[in-house]
Amino acid sequence: MKTIHTQNLIIGFGKAGKTLAADLSKHGQEVILVEQNTEMYGGTCINIGCIPSKKLLVEGAKRSLENDKTSVFQAAMSAKNGLIPKLRTANFAKLDNLDNVQVIHAKAHFKDDKTVILQSDNDKTEVSAERIFINTGADSNRLDVAGADGKRVFYSTEMLSLTERPKRLIIVGGGYISLEFAFMYKQFGSEVTILDNSETFLPREDRDVAEEMLRILNSKKINVVQNMNVHGFVEHAHETVVQTTQGDFLADAILVAVGRHANTQGLALEQAGIQTDNRGFIQTDNYLRVKGKDHIWAMGDVAGSPMFTYISLDDYRIVREQLFGQGMRSRDDRTIFPTTTFTEPPLSQIGMTETAALKAGRQVKVLKMKAEAIPKAKVLGQTDGLLKAIVDKDSDEILGVTLFCAEAHEMINLFKMAMDNHIPASYLKNQIFTHPTMSEGLNDLFA
Repeated sequence: MKTIHTQNLIIGFGKAGKTLAADLSKHGQEVILVEQNTEMYGGTCINIGCIPSKKLLVEGAKRSLENDKTSVFQAAMSAKNGLIPKLRTANFAKLDNLDNVQVIHAKAHFKDDKTVILQSDNDKTEVSAERIFINTGADSNRLDVAGADGKRVFYSTEMLSLTERPKRLIIVGGGYISLEFAFMYKQFGSEVTILDNSETFLPREDRDVAEEMLRILNSKKINVVQNMNVHGFVEHAHETVVQTTQGDFLADAILVAVGRHANTQGLALEQAGIQTDNRGFIQTDNYLRVKGKDHIWAMGDVAGSPMFTYISLDDYRIVREQLFGQGMRSRDDRTIFPTTTFTEPPLSQIGMTETAALKAGRQVKVLKMKAEAIPKAKVLGQTDGLLKAIVDKDSDEILGVTLFCAEAHEMINLFKMAMDNHIPASYLKNQIFTHPTMSEGLNDLFA
């Protein structure tokens, strides 16, 4: 076994890790970046998350009026399969071409808190590092029931690369990932049923928003069954039986979407004295330093950060400020940020919901309008949904915004800047927007 030394060792080729590697190189520092899976150069988003899923959604929407759904499905998968390898290759090249960066394909595990063993197919290397950054992401939770390893039971990664369009798709789990896949495969002509073990549909949402989502799902003939527990899968020659507390369902494919866990298996964190919480995420301080280890950081999903690529990028910024700045930036600065679930229409949010604001004892004005009232929605032929803002009665401060409408994923970013800079709701009422756009609907919402 050979032994090498480096200034910086990054474990995992995700958003935070790859961006940090390039920055360290720019500052003349040597970096080893290790990734165990050559199909994951660039991280979850590019390979098995945001980009392939949105590409499939877009391709399905382009051909939504076509009757041959098998052809639509195959064309969408072909377009996605043409794009992702190019992005992966480009991400690898950006780092591999840098003089100070060495990308190694290997599995990593800690020997101690300053030494990591890299194991590849034909080689083993002991790396001692002055600084270590863990950026290994998260993975789908597995369902612990009989038959869960069946050939028709899939998780999100596999659902993005099916070779055949399922006629009947059962989705186990009623969360946001489930919704995106439900809309996606409905575009491909699948019969979609969501089995949700909760008594309340989308419990984090205000009821008017959840009810509008449920109405749209029903209008598209996506079936949602509440208070449903799955206790097994029975595989047959041409279908799989999903056994539940409310009877059996027949499926050609099953998506299990019941949350995610930290991807730390095999890292031997205990040998470095690295502690995890009760959900398996690495424990860090607000500067992302591993507790008790000032030379080790965790970034992105594995650090328990919200599971979004742009939050992983922000984790990189927190670490960068410690290495090359004043070191003042921390997780505490990340008070609010926008999110989007890419349903049809998209569901985008920032800040408090009405329910959360009232629970916090705030005196609020609730501003709400239907998406169909916006001329651009009629132009687009996308009139489903609603827009909603929560405003403090006394200060006119915007506490939260929910945009469940066409182009919500673009519009919501306005409110990050507005809320960070304490721009009052009245400013939005009188803002000048171009016409015809979905954004001009904000004039009426805040009126």
